[in-house]
Amino acid sequence: MAHYIKPGFADRLAGAVVGRLARHGVSLAGAAELSVRGRVSGEWRQLPVNPLEFGGGHYLVSARGEGQWVRNMRAAGEGRLQVGSTVRRFTATELPDEEKPAVLRAYLERWGRQVGRFFDGVDARSGDAELLRIASRHPVFRISDAA
Repeated sequence: MAHYIKPGFADRLAGAVVGRLARHGVSLAGAAELSVRGRVSGEWRQLPVNPLEFGGGHYLVSARGEGQWVRNMRAAGEGRLQVGSTVRRFTATELPDEEKPAVLRAYLERWGRQVGRFFDGVDARSGDAELLRIASRHPVFRISDAA
């Protein structure tokens, strides 16, 4: 069974506010609105995300696990990030677990105060073995500008 931590009411409300702000040009601490096509409906689905720039690459990490946006991203292989009128179209490649520890550490360094509770006690100071232990619970996508 896939790991997923469902957001509560307060998380959904905060997400809606952050997404709306990003759509209108206000990025809270680097947040953006992700749009990805639904794998069944084909309609665009939006949610706020915390994109990560690390080691010359750009990444999306699912702190809560295998949510609908992850499943949609796997099917679509592409999406959009928006902050105000700036829209970045990208392709996405999911990382295998063995490539995730450094990205997860950087993500937790940047966003740990917001999302640390979803990482089973692992934080940015944890060793590679601990980060690898939780890697399968947190999908990571490398994103590249679409051609």
